[in-house]
Amino acid sequence: MPVPKKKRPAKKQPPQAQVVYQFKITLLDSRPEIWRRILIPDGSMDELHEAIQTAMGWTNSHLHQFEIGRTRYGDPELLEDDWSDTKVTSTLDTRLSKLLGGKRPPKKIYYMYDFGDGWEHLIEFEGIQPAEKGKKYPCFIEGARACPPDDVGGVWGYAHFLEAIRDPQHEEHETYLEWIGGEFDPEELRPAEATQAMHKGLPNWRDFR
Repeated sequence: MPVPKKKRPAKKQPPQAQVVYQFKITLLDSRPEIWRRILIPDGSMDELHEAIQTAMGWTNSHLHQFEIGRTRYGDPELLEDDWSDTKVTSTLDTRLSKLLGGKRPPKKIYYMYDFGDGWEHLIEFEGIQPAEKGKKYPCFIEGARACPPDDVGGVWGYAHFLEAIRDPQHEEHETYLEWIGGEFDPEELRPAEATQAMHKGLPNWRDFR
């Protein structure tokens, strides 16, 4: 009886080279400009939101959305009852590799945080590059200036806030300093803290429901 030939083991496909996506985040209408440059691995747009929040220094205390052309991206569970009738494409189901991996990826993405204060950001996709061996992602590369405090009233409210804290004679000087818990330097940026915040990430709000 012939001995059955052993099947040759299938060749393993080499793992796809790990890549990271580079973005520049600019807070629109900020003068002087407030911006961040970050690197993040492939993941969902919800993870991009998390990277924006932590790199900028926001507190994730309000609703947010992305816009690319006429398409609106967000969490339908959060936005289904909001002010807009536009259908929401889920950020949880949209991966960066799908969104940006084509021949003509969008170069500009608009990100809105806090529909009341209206913090609008321009997210510029700057390209894909190989991940560095041993480097932890997501990570902060560079940027400029401090993030405004949440709930300060948007870009124009922030200008008023800065005017008040710079002038000891301003009627709201002490009120604002007490509100933020001390001094505030609009030029200060702490890269190490931004990177640490990006590594830590945000709490999952669904865990608290």
